[in-house]
Amino acid sequence: MKAIILAAGKGTRLDGAAVKPKCLVEVGGTTLLHRQIDTLRSLNVNEIVIVVGFGAESIRAECDAGVSFVENAKFAETSSLYSLWMAREHLTEGFVVLNCDVLFHPQMLADLLESEHENALLLSDTDAAPMGDEEMKVKVQDQLVVDISKEMDPLDADGENVGIVKFSASGARLLIEYMDALIGSGELKHWAPRAFLEFARNHPLHALSTRGLPWIEIDFPEDYQRAVNEVLPQTESLAGVWSSAINQPLHPAITTFDEP
Repeated sequence: MKAIILAAGKGTRLDGAAVKPKCLVEVGGTTLLHRQIDTLRSLNVNEIVIVVGFGAESIRAECDAGVSFVENAKFAETSSLYSLWMAREHLTEGFVVLNCDVLFHPQMLADLLESEHENALLLSDTDAAPMGDEEMKVKVQDQLVVDISKEMDPLDADGENVGIVKFSASGARLLIEYMDALIGSGELKHWAPRAFLEFARNHPLHALSTRGLPWIEIDFPEDYQRAVNEVLPQTESLAGVWSSAINQPLHPAITTFDEP
C-alpha cells in the first residue's frame, strides 16, 4: 500500500502570509511532514508520494530519496480533490491518503491500516469539540458513511473527518472513476471528500472511530497553539500505554480513552 500526502496548498490562514508550506511547520521540534513520514514508515508503509504545489522545492529539500513527488502546478486555483486526482497513477494498488496539516496519535493510523474494512476513513466523534463551518462533517448509518460535507448541519453529523482515509486496490480504481467524472465536469475546487462521498453513495465506506485519541487539523494560529500546548503533550503522554482495540463500533457509543 502506498501513502499519499496532500501538501500542495498555501495555508495563508495559518500565518497570514504563507512564507513556507504548512506541512513544514514545526511542532515539538519536528515538522508535521516528518511526523507523518516517520509514522508511516514505523507502520511499514514505505512507498510515500507527496503532492506538492506551493513551496514545492522546500518540501523536496526536506525529504530523503525514498519519497516520490507529484506536482500540482495549479495549486492556487484548485483544491485537494485535484491534488489527489493528479496522483491517480499511484493509487491503483491501494493507498492511504493524509492531509499534511494533521497532527495525530500514531495508533489512529495503525487502527485504520489494520482494520478489516478495505475502504474506511477515520472519524472523530462529535463530543470532542463543537463543530462549525470549517469542519468536514460526516453522517454515519450502520458504521457506513452516508454523507460528508462542510455544509452539513452539525446537529446532523456523527463526527468529523480526520483527513486520513484508505482504499483497497479495487476501491481505489472506483474512486479514480468518480474523480475523473468530477474533474471532467470542472469541479476543480472541491475537497477530496467530495469524491469520497460519491464513492460512499455507491459502495461501502466504513467510518472507523479515533477512540478518543488526540489529533488536530492545523488551519489557524489558535490550532497551532493547541497542537503545541495540548495535543502533542497528550500524544506523548499516551505513547506506549494505548492498548489496541481495533474496530470498536461507532454506535451506540464511541469508545474514548481516559488519560493516565
